[in-house]
Amino acid sequence: MTNDRRVLIHPDLASLTGSVAARFLTKLIDVLDEEEVAHIVLTGGTVGGATQRAIRDSSGRDTVDWSRVHFWWGDERFLPSGHADRNDLQAREALLDSLDLPEGNIHAFPSSDQVPDLDEAARVYARELADWTKDGAIAPRFDITFLGVGPDGHVASLFPDRDAYRSEKQTVVAVRDAPKPPPERLSLTMPVINSSDRVWMVLAGPDKASALGLALAGASVNEVPVAGVQGRKRTVFFVDRDAARDVPEALIASTY
Repeated sequence: MTNDRRVLIHPDLASLTGSVAARFLTKLIDVLDEEEVAHIVLTGGTVGGATQRAIRDSSGRDTVDWSRVHFWWGDERFLPSGHADRNDLQAREALLDSLDLPEGNIHAFPSSDQVPDLDEAARVYARELADWTKDGAIAPRFDITFLGVGPDGHVASLFPDRDAYRSEKQTVVAVRDAPKPPPERLSLTMPVINSSDRVWMVLAGPDKASALGLALAGASVNEVPVAGVQGRKRTVFFVDRDAARDVPEALIASTY
C-alpha cells in the first residue's frame, strides 16, 4: 500500500466538480484499456451529486463504454426504494439514467421494502460483493472509490467513536443510531474502502476544513475516521479553497 496522499485545490465548487469529472473520465478510459470491466464506488451528498452531474454533462461522457462499468455505493440509508434520500436514487437522477448502462451493472444496497431487517440487508450486499470478488481479495477490485467527508470527519457511514464499524471483519456493516438522520444505514467497512486502488475524496465548504486538516495532520482514526482512509495506489483529496484552509502546504499538489 502506498502512503501517497495528494490535495488538489480548486477555486470554487464548479471548477472542482468539473475537474474531477474530467479526470474521472480520463482515468476510466485508461482502466478499461487494461481491464475487461471497471468497478466504481459512488457517494451521496451535495458535492457527490454535483460531481455526478458534472460527469453527465461532460463532452467526454460518451467516449466511455459504459456497458463495461459497474457501480457500487460506499453507504446507503436504509429506506424504501425510490425514497428521495437514498443515494442510489440521487445517483440515477444525476448520472446513471443518462448512461447506456445495463441494469445489472448497478449494484445498489437493499432497500427497507426489499429486505425488512437491517442485518439481513448487510448480509445481502456482502454476498453481492463476494460474487464479484476474486480469490484472495476481500472485495471486488474497486478502481475508483468516491467519498464525501462530513464536518465530523466521517466517511461513508463510519462515524467517530464507533471503532467496531471500522475494525469489523465483515465487508458491510449495519449502522444503527447514526448521529445524523436517518439512524439506520448500511456501510462498507474501512478495510473494504482501503482495498480500493484509488480513493478520491471530493469536499467543499468551510465546514469541512477542520476535519480535513485534522486528518492530514495524523488525527486518531477513531476521532476522525477520514484519517484512516488510504487507497492502495493513490489517495486524493479534491477540495475547494474554503475546505483547504487548514491543509499543510507540504501536502498541496499542483498536479494529480
